[in-house]
Amino acid sequence: MIIIKSERDLEAMRAACQVAAQVLDETAAMVQPGITTRELDEFAAECIRKLGARSAFLGYRAGGKKYPCHTCISVNEQVVHGLASGRRLVFGDLVSIDVGVFYHGFVGDNARTVPVGGGDLAAQKLLDVTETALYRAIAQAIPGNRVVDISRAVQQHVESNGFSVVREFVGHGVGRHMHEEPQVPNFVEPGRPSPRLRPGMTIAIEPMVNAGRAEVRRLNDGWTVVTADGQLSAHFEHTVLVSESGPEILTCTSKTLFAPKGS
Repeated sequence: MIIIKSERDLEAMRAACQVAAQVLDETAAMVQPGITTRELDEFAAECIRKLGARSAFLGYRAGGKKYPCHTCISVNEQVVHGLASGRRLVFGDLVSIDVGVFYHGFVGDNARTVPVGGGDLAAQKLLDVTETALYRAIAQAIPGNRVVDISRAVQQHVESNGFSVVREFVGHGVGRHMHEEPQVPNFVEPGRPSPRLRPGMTIAIEPMVNAGRAEVRRLNDGWTVVTADGQLSAHFEHTVLVSESGPEILTCTSKTLFAPKGS
């Protein structure tokens, strides 16, 4: 069942999403050569605590396991759900930081991939294409469209630039729970039901894009997902409100309505 948020719900969701966005901004600003992913996770945890929220990831259950970190920090070929560790980042790494929080009963969820100190042109193109795919998808989050319009926008932009869209993990509805209906794939699957978008729907749109093939595998830690061919991956995410006045990015710290990149 897709939950349509009331104005009171949306007031609380906006606050939760602003907390998540602030934590992501501050944590991303800490990325530099020499820092460990555990130090980034601990920094994010302290930000979350100071803002009066709690991690939506810590203790998250899947397949009988509990997620052990406050954030998901995935490096280079790691696609999503990377575990914080003593790994020290080096110049040229790509680091995906995914932050989800519970705040006053609602979830805010967002992610971003950043280069450590800088990167080569190929890595930068992967970041640019993935982020632009996100904003092209957000532009489709309007009443009367269907979820598949979001999916198509991501897939077309990614594949036209020579990259691959991950199939095993998708975006999702978000609200009082981290994962709600509908699922929001980043690819078009013929025959898949595609709900119509309605005002009051809140969804996490999150392209996960590989430099090489689309296939992924899970590491023995039970969480970390990596590209099957060992090539780089990027991940960008916003929580978005479908509204009559256009898509509103709830995790945008500027609190502005969406303006399409490159439009």
